[in-house]
Amino acid sequence: MALNRQVNDGRVGGSEQNNSLEDQPTGVFDSRKKELEEVVINTVRQVIGPVLKPLISEVVKTEIESALEKILTSMKRNSGNEMHPSELRSLQLQFSKKLSLPILTGMKIKGEGGTSIQVALVDGITGQGVNFGPEASAKMEIVVLGGDFNADERHDWTLEEFNQKIVREREGNVSLLTANVYLNLKEGIGYVDEISFTHNRKWMKRCQFRLGARVMDNLNGTRVREAMTECFFVEDRRSKCECF
Repeated sequence: MALNRQVNDGRVGGSEQNNSLEDQPTGVFDSRKKELEEVVINTVRQVIGPVLKPLISEVVKTEIESALEKILTSMKRNSGNEMHPSELRSLQLQFSKKLSLPILTGMKIKGEGGTSIQVALVDGITGQGVNFGPEASAKMEIVVLGGDFNADERHDWTLEEFNQKIVREREGNVSLLTANVYLNLKEGIGYVDEISFTHNRKWMKRCQFRLGARVMDNLNGTRVREAMTECFFVEDRRSKCECF
């Protein structure tokens, strides 16, 4: 009987001990879990971190140096093929004002208000004047064009199309204009003061004309689009009648 009592007492005691462990609050285990995590993190920082940091820094440094070397090599390779800034622009000549009408043979051709005819070099995209670079001091020629040229108001004619519409006297293939038709731009501006139409009834039968301006210098392949005025009639000053 005494033995049974001891065994039973032991079972009861063990059961109570187990129950006491199971009845411990959940917060105790969470607290111990957090403590363990902090120990692991501190161990990584203090032991593993110092070992990995130099290795990572060396890898990053190597990658950066390799990228810079590739960039420098590419720049050196392309340095010989760099384009001049003027080749990247769309340049064109432009008459700054309309012509003063009527236009008579033997009389100086003027701009509106009796001013000199002004031709400017401009950026074809922005319309801003261009006053630097070799194009801004190029040699230019004033020519006479047929009035039917660019009747559809296109702005993409070719140099060949422009040249084909230049009107000259058949005898000697000379210009219909008197005085010097060649001038040099100065900082992108050229002034035309002395030109006038010659007296010749043969070519006057054509009736409508335009003035044009084109660059004569070879600018290493740079295209400067030609300029042209509006259409106009030329009257014979001697008879003061409109041509027909």
